[in-house]
Amino acid sequence: MTRTLIVMVKEPRPGRVKTRLGRDIGMVAAAWWFRHQTRRLLRRLEDPRWETVLAVAPDREGLSSRIWPAHLRRIPQGAGDLGDRMARALRGAPPGPAMVIGADIPGITRPHIARAFAALGGHDAVIGPAPDGGYWLIGLKRTAAMPAGLFHGVRWSSAQAMADTLASAPGLRWAVVETLHDVDTADDLP
Repeated sequence: MTRTLIVMVKEPRPGRVKTRLGRDIGMVAAAWWFRHQTRRLLRRLEDPRWETVLAVAPDREGLSSRIWPAHLRRIPQGAGDLGDRMARALRGAPPGPAMVIGADIPGITRPHIARAFAALGGHDAVIGPAPDGGYWLIGLKRTAAMPAGLFHGVRWSSAQAMADTLASAPGLRWAVVETLHDVDTADDLP
């Protein structure tokens, strides 16, 4: 079975990516930061132990983009809120464990990803908290169908996002891995 690491990315266009950060440092600077942060992250996380896949948005532009590494498989994120898009990516992954991460977490390393996959050995799902109440990683063992309610009712971009996600799938045995910071505003920059 394949282990799949899905990285959610948007085309780094000013005003379309990292807009909260852009309000602090300017939209062009925020897009530049995201582009270079993502490229560093992808180089750092590629590993033969899992397949790295890009979930791209907007769909058509992302699928043909020359910004992201050409050797990585791409899938469209599609329509809907973040939960709809993550659920679609997880359902579409090849058989085996699958995880979704954002590209705006500078501290992610291969050992973080390896530990999260290992945590799925004794659990149905894994989540990596962020200090703001959200999370940087979510993964499923995928030995059974994904719970129909997963991601329903989640208040995205809020301090309740992780708690809401856990509550949306109460039948799963959850593992919790390290807390990592994401970058939403200038105060979050490393």
